Amino acid sequence: MSEIPAKATESEDPSDGARAEAAGETAAGAPSGTTGGAGVPARGELSVPRTGSRDTGLGDDVPAGDAIWQSSPPGSMYDYIKVASFSIGPDGLVDQWSLRAEQLFGIPAGRAVGMDPIEAFVDPDLREQGQRKMAEILDGREWTGVVPFRTPDTAEEGGGQEALAEVYVMPTRTEDGEKAAVCIVVDVRTLRRIETDLAASQSIFGQSPFGFLLIDPDLRIRRANQQFASTFGGTPDDHRGRGVHDYLRSPEAERVAATLRRVLETGDSITDMHVTGFVPGSNDRRHWSINLYRVHSGSGRPIGIAWLGTDITSRRAAAREAAAARRNLALLNEAGARIGNSLDLETTARELLDVVVPGFCDLATVDLYQGLLAGDETPPGLADGSAQLRRVAFASAVSDAPFVGGGAPVAVGAVHHYPFNSPCADALRTARTQLVPAEEGGLVQSTLAVPMVAHDTVVGLAQFARTKGSEPFGDRDRDLAVELAARAAVCIDNARLYRREHERALILQRSLLPPGDPVASGLDIACRYLPGASSADRPSEVGGDWFDVIELPGHRTALVVGDVMGRGLRAAVAMGELRSAVRTLALLDLEPAEVLSALDEIARGLGAPGGVQQATRAARRPREADLSEVYLATCVYAVYDSVTRRCTFANAGHLPPVLVEPGEDALMLDVPPGMPLGVGGEPFEEVEVELPEGALLALYTDGLVESRDHPLDEGLQAFVGALTDPTLPLEDVCDHVLNTLDTHHGEDDIALLMARVQGLPTDSVGDWTLPREPRSVGRAREYARGQLLSWDLEPLVDTTELLVSELVTNALRYGEGEIRLRLLLDRTLVCEVWDSGLVQPRRRRARDTDEGGRGLQLVGLLSAAWGSRRTPRGKTVWFELPLPDGETGLADPAEALLSLF
Repeated sequence: MSEIPAKATESEDPSDGARAEAAGETAAGAPSGTTGGAGVPARGELSVPRTGSRDTGLGDDVPAGDAIWQSSPPGSMYDYIKVASFSIGPDGLVDQWSLRAEQLFGIPAGRAVGMDPIEAFVDPDLREQGQRKMAEILDGREWTGVVPFRTPDTAEEGGGQEALAEVYVMPTRTEDGEKAAVCIVVDVRTLRRIETDLAASQSIFGQSPFGFLLIDPDLRIRRANQQFASTFGGTPDDHRGRGVHDYLRSPEAERVAATLRRVLETGDSITDMHVTGFVPGSNDRRHWSINLYRVHSGSGRPIGIAWLGTDITSRRAAAREAAAARRNLALLNEAGARIGNSLDLETTARELLDVVVPGFCDLATVDLYQGLLAGDETPPGLADGSAQLRRVAFASAVSDAPFVGGGAPVAVGAVHHYPFNSPCADALRTARTQLVPAEEGGLVQSTLAVPMVAHDTVVGLAQFARTKGSEPFGDRDRDLAVELAARAAVCIDNARLYRREHERALILQRSLLPPGDPVASGLDIACRYLPGASSADRPSEVGGDWFDVIELPGHRTALVVGDVMGRGLRAAVAMGELRSAVRTLALLDLEPAEVLSALDEIARGLGAPGGVQQATRAARRPREADLSEVYLATCVYAVYDSVTRRCTFANAGHLPPVLVEPGEDALMLDVPPGMPLGVGGEPFEEVEVELPEGALLALYTDGLVESRDHPLDEGLQAFVGALTDPTLPLEDVCDHVLNTLDTHHGEDDIALLMARVQGLPTDSVGDWTLPREPRSVGRAREYARGQLLSWDLEPLVDTTELLVSELVTNALRYGEGEIRLRLLLDRTLVCEVWDSGLVQPRRRRARDTDEGGRGLQLVGLLSAAWGSRRTPRGKTVWFELPLPDGETGLADPAEALLSLF
């Protein structure tokens, strides 16, 4: 009896290594009834030779008649089913044992031959029944059935894991004619596993919610599930044999086909490959996520590709929406960071366009109402949208030309208006966004006209346009445009309000400064005032810097420079109050230290509801006021006497004056700084300095010498070094100082006051001392007449004699000590009468019946000005007469006397 082997080729265990791929290969081939990759018939089919030749897997064309005698190539069903064979001799013992039997039962042929199969493999409880079956088989009967047996690895130990085998016994005869049998054995466990894999494969294809394909090596569909067929139409069988080009358009089909070939060649899996295409009956673009992996047969041979697809169209749409939302949020964040950094209208409009172009649109413009730019609160025509607008900004990512198609292009800076029925005018009129339709042949595809609304007021119009080829504006874009325009509108309105306040404060500040070029006796004056300029990170506000030149009696001059801490309208108003107070105190002819002490009280009163008295009381107890209501200022006050060329300084926390003497280097005067005005509690000191003829005196504020990039010490040294040539005209010296120093930073106001000393000549001064006796009145008249005649001022002789007589008489009657008479000639004639008395003269109105009491009234009538001031040793009464110039008429003494009665 010869053995019938199951397979011509030897294998250690062809089913164990390919068990994982068995389900996929079986699922690929079983439902369709097609053959495997090697041309082996499916289970239950008869191998019928076809005409021509067939591929046997050996690489040669074999005649059809010989095909059935060829060895089965890899990929047959025997790779999955464990089939073994052995034969039983007439004695009921094994006489032949195949290699597959060795692998299935684990017993080598040398040991198996001669064994009783019933005793070796059947459970003792079933051996009796097994012996009866064996006798029947040896009697010539066929038998098929399922036989339990023990696994071979534990058979020697007397008890192992039980298994089932399907046995087919065929009777045979030996050469001697004795009855024998051939047994074909199949492992039932493998069959059950194949059935399970088939069921799982059917579930995947039939119940999976994803599109599932099996693609053969020719990149044709071998099998498709119902989900795939429901998407692309037809039944699953209708898609067999189709390729990727039947579903996708070029070049997407070429990309997918190349990927399939790469997976088939390399075996590398592809995860989440995005494929774009269309489904039958719809023009909407669909998106799928595809997973690809190579499928192998039981022997490990690649037999195709598994395709698992998921429709992610809605997910992609949601991702696009989320990306658009993130992009819009990022754009809003960028707008918040970049728009409104400057309080300049045009700069703010350009910042808006820098944000939206090209991130949001391709072209954009900003138009603002001309009336608002000019400072009007309510521009004319605002209600109907026809008011004039000025184009303040334009930006384009595709062209440098403004919008075309809507009439003549509007240049930046040009004033224009929109027609009443235009969408732009409608947007301005209704404060609602309008979509401007595109014109034929134009570059623009769609335009949004967005009104710029701030605090319920339309301040202008922003237009955002996208060119052809870009995505049209949607509802989300419209909302974003409104938000961007609203943010820019608020910043523009703030800039407009700031500009208005700044201009008003600047007008107020300039109105409080000395008009024109100040004139002083014995001094050549030049001054400069530069308001702070705006910068990118700090808006400009007017400051509290001021200077003043005040003429005092006796051809003396008060020079004042001060700086109120803070900026804006509040600082300008405080500066105006302090400057008015300084002028008032100067007219009282107080000493510089007394002036600053009074100013300190006034500064403290500015921040107190009750004024100066309330501030004085509050200074005696702990102060708990709001710091925003505290007014602090620095000030330097100097009084210059043109007769003696002596100058008295008092300083309240200000920078020291700079003096340049002829032929010497500039130096800073050592003036005690004192405390700033508004602090209180500390007295101020005075310093008297004699100024040589031709010397240059400079007073200034900290804006000239200090900035963020220039420390104070460095600025002071630079200022002192810039005063190198004091002989130049003062105007040129001022320009040289401002050009030399870095005054263009614009961080603070700059006030500069420069004076060149020109003392009163000695021949312009008449000075006499008179004894305290009645005859001194007549001598005083004689001295005055003689001095005036020497000055060629004969028209003033009579008036001067009369007034000198009155003042000397009062000094004799009400004063003390010796009397001093001084005449000063400069731009006017000044007469001073000095005595040691402390009682100030007081003018009173005399009654008609009074014989006296009209002297001071007469002085007031005949002189241009008169007054009295205290001196360290008494008082001085003075009057001033204008010089005859042919235009100013002198008062007639006779008429003045008659007017008293």
